[in-house]
Amino acid sequence: MRISTWRLVSALLVLGTVGAASAQEGHPLKGSWIGTWESNETHGEFVLVVLDWDGEQISGIINPGTDNIEIGAATLDPAGWTVRIEADGEDRDGNAVHYMIEGTIEDLELPNRYITGTWQHGSGGGDFEIRRQ
Repeated sequence: MRISTWRLVSALLVLGTVGAASAQEGHPLKGSWIGTWESNETHGEFVLVVLDWDGEQISGIINPGTDNIEIGAATLDPAGWTVRIEADGEDRDGNAVHYMIEGTIEDLELPNRYITGTWQHGSGGGDFEIRRQ
């Protein structure tokens, strides 16, 4: 009888550990995000952002594919869940374009959280909204 109780307790501990591990998501920005950056004549209004976290810094790519824009710097301020992303790309003529994206994470507790804010570069800007997939 004592051995079966031990097995039951062990099984419950294992299941509890597995359940807790699967509930963890990691860094709140990590993942693929799809949305819009309105009025972006240079790269179109639809945007895909892939963000990663290596334990020290946020990195990633905007519009992976033929229009890769590597993220140069990204920060997350947990006090207000504000996000700032800077990236350098090129326009259709090969001229440098520096993007500045600033926003706030909304619905942080949900897996499909989203970031809403604004984007801008030298001569343009607009609203920005991406949702985590």
